[in-house]
Parts: sequence; C-alpha cells; structure tokens
Amino acid sequence: MTLSLIAPPAEEPVTLAEARAHLRLDAAEEDALLQALVTAARTALEAETRRAFITQQWRLTLDDWPSRPIELPLAPVAEVTAVKVALLSGAMLAIDPAFYEVDAKGEPPRLAAKRGQAWPMPATRLAGIEVEFTAGYGDAAAVPQPLKQALLLLVAHWFENRAPVGGGRELPLTVSALVAPYRRMRL
Repeated sequence: MTLSLIAPPAEEPVTLAEARAHLRLDAAEEDALLQALVTAARTALEAETRRAFITQQWRLTLDDWPSRPIELPLAPVAEVTAVKVALLSGAMLAIDPAFYEVDAKGEPPRLAAKRGQAWPMPATRLAGIEVEFTAGYGDAAAVPQPLKQALLLLVAHWFENRAPVGGGRELPLTVSALVAPYRRMRL
C-alpha cells in the first residue's frame, strides 16, 4: 500500500501574519523560515493525527483487493474521486462509481464494492489498483481551532529551539494534548 500526494493544500491552516503575531514578531526578515516552519508543523501534525487539515488530493495504490472494505489512511474524506484497476496494456481503467460505496464519515473512512459485486482483478500483481480521494476539513476557516493552536505552538517551539531537541520523536506536551482528541488510532 502506497499513499501519494497528488495535489497539496492551496493554503496553510494559519497565515504567516497569524504565526508572526503568535510569536510577537514585527519584522519580516524571518518570514521564509516562519513559512517553512508552518508547512513543516502542518505536515508533522497531519502525520501524527492521520488527518488532512486543508483540502488535498491523494492516491492510495494497492497490489490486491483486501477481503474487507478498504480503509482510507486519511480523514476526513470529502469524496472518492476515482477507483482504477490496471489493464494488460498498462492503462488504468476507471471503475463506475455506481459499483462501489464510500463511508466517508467513518473512522476510518472506508470503501467497498456494493453487495453482490466483486472487484475486477488487476492485470498486474504490483500497484494495479488506485483509489484517488479528496481529504481535509476544507479551507483554513474549517480547520478545528485546537489543531490550529497546536500548529502555532509547534511553530513557536521550533522557532525558539532551532537545535534538535528530544531526538525529534516527541511533540511538546501541550501540542500533544491539543491533538490527542483528533488522533486516529491504529488497531
């Protein structure tokens, strides 16, 4: 299973001005660093929570159809835009959306063939199935405030502590507490 970003978010959950205000910075001389920290913090918190904050397009590539519904690795899912299977020619054939159903609101979001249907077998053993989907809360205004606050705190932490701290494996406790209700657990 491979997850690939097709189209990144068009904006960040917090603006450069919001990050600058949070850090009480007046000068713009470190704006490039600050913007990079905002993007890095969003990416880290999305990985930590297994959620997409801002609308973005993803592709999940599979070798074979699972015996259970396909669990989409990111939430929230707005829609499944395409399900494709490899042909002998190497082209990918789109499967009619009437053939499958999506539980976008589930935790985790899932995709399954409708009752009485069987998924078509891909012509290749490796990477013969693609599921393209849109994930994210929407625009920056739709991102839950605790996630935005966690992002700002993580940016501030990294801005103030530019040398590696704690091996880089753990989030500061306040950030961890803010994202805890949004973590998707793996069972």
